[in-house]
Amino acid sequence: MVSILEDGTHVHARVLAKISAAFRGRKHYPTQNVLAAVDFDMRFTYVLARWEGSAHDALILADAIERDDGLRVPPGKFYLVDAGYACRPGFLPPYRATRYHLKEFGGRNYPTNKKELFNLRHSSLRVTVERAFGALKNRFRILDNKPFHPYKTQVKLVLACCIIHNWIVGHGQDEVFPDEATWVPNPSNEPVDEVIDNAAWGLRRDEIADAMWNNRGHYHV
Repeated sequence: MVSILEDGTHVHARVLAKISAAFRGRKHYPTQNVLAAVDFDMRFTYVLARWEGSAHDALILADAIERDDGLRVPPGKFYLVDAGYACRPGFLPPYRATRYHLKEFGGRNYPTNKKELFNLRHSSLRVTVERAFGALKNRFRILDNKPFHPYKTQVKLVLACCIIHNWIVGHGQDEVFPDEATWVPNPSNEPVDEVIDNAAWGLRRDEIADAMWNNRGHYHV
């Protein structure tokens, strides 16, 4: 039932001084907040650029869903999202205040309950989207450099880079992808805003976690 992974990333932005505060958000410099969906081949299947760096991820997701040509959840599937999003129909975040990143389960630090096991497997899949963003920025350095184009052009550049990335991936993986075995997510000290989970989908997540825990067998995960 798992579908494409969804996440957001920030790229440098250059805007007028009078609106720059809205683009700084939690960063120390203006950024463009980009929402994207990625499949398990690390290709971008949906990209929404142009939002200010201070825009809340949930607001950007709502915009993506409400657009006529916006983000759609394939029938019978759901997106894996990070903890900054609410648990809602079609979007499943990890359990909050619970171990999550792969490096937290290194050595013999095995999951000790269903929530940790769910988070471990959630993280194991979502590393795909982090590697896709890593490859995009490794390949197109312009996204991490201070731009000198009008903002509308900056938005188009993000979209163009994603399209070219997809074309390259379709012709074979190359050296710009961070290796999955050694990839460590960028540390984030940003606070997670309070979100309200959908009760039905919170229950669905619990059911999935229960099934994982009950079927873990005698093997360490």
